[in-house]
Amino acid sequence: MDNNNLFNKDNPNGEQGQFQQQPYSQQTYQQPYQNFQQQQPMYQQQQPMYQQQPYQSDLEEPVSFGDWMITMVIMLIPCVNIVMMFVWAFSSTTNKSKSNYFKATLVWMLITIVLSILMVAIYGASFAAAIGSTYY
Repeated sequence: MDNNNLFNKDNPNGEQGQFQQQPYSQQTYQQPYQNFQQQQPMYQQQQPMYQQQPYQSDLEEPVSFGDWMITMVIMLIPCVNIVMMFVWAFSSTTNKSKSNYFKATLVWMLITIVLSILMVAIYGASFAAAIGSTYY
């Protein structure tokens, strides 16, 4: 059996053993491109129009080295330091990072005070129980 007969059995030209070659058709290849060009304005109309917003910086100036030095000196003064911690923590004019620092410091102070009171109560009760049991 001739292998050439397997290809193009139904060749209208009657030639056997050769592939049918169709002439290049520009219409076949340009049609999808033309359809895309016709549809492109439709796609552009469906896209939302965004306007670029002017750049607004939410960042504020960092607390300077000198400001931190003054803050630390004020924190060394008894009673004034506690008042100033509340002022810096809850004032709207204070830098946000400084305000957050003093809010965190006040929370840690509160935790320390509560734990100190709890320890004094526990050790005081155990000490009172130890002394009270020796006299009976």
